[in-house]
Amino acid sequence: MGDHGESAALLAGLSGALTEFGHRLMARVYYADTDFSGVVYHARYLEFFERGRSDYLRLTGVHHTELADGKHGEKIVWVVRRMEINFRGPARIDDILTVDTRTEDISGARIFMAQQLKRGDEVLVEAKVEAAIIGENGRPRRFPKEWVGAFMPRVG
Repeated sequence: MGDHGESAALLAGLSGALTEFGHRLMARVYYADTDFSGVVYHARYLEFFERGRSDYLRLTGVHHTELADGKHGEKIVWVVRRMEINFRGPARIDDILTVDTRTEDISGARIFMAQQLKRGDEVLVEAKVEAAIIGENGRPRRFPKEWVGAFMPRVG
């Protein structure tokens, strides 16, 4: 069976899209995301938010594997330093969700992001995330200046 171009079309939407405010990703709630009642288990929201942040990085040209392999000099990784989550409403099995991620600030080794998980126009969960870049020795590394333009919102 031939591909007929389907792979390219499927991959195009796999990582979401960069937007004027940051990044947007669509995701479906599967049975594995839910508890016994069909509602998304609270820890799964962290995974939806992680997908949003990871795909945001990927689309701006920052790849976890390249950083960890030391392709840009020293081996570096991203770590979440702090996260604040506000659960406003439940997502349910088969819901189509939107994960919006935007950068609020970059300072030293840290990046501050705001994320929302929505069903249609309804905000279900919000998160404030502080992430940092660290080297192999576990010490913070300054946020590269060449990345700042890619991560800061294009509009106010």
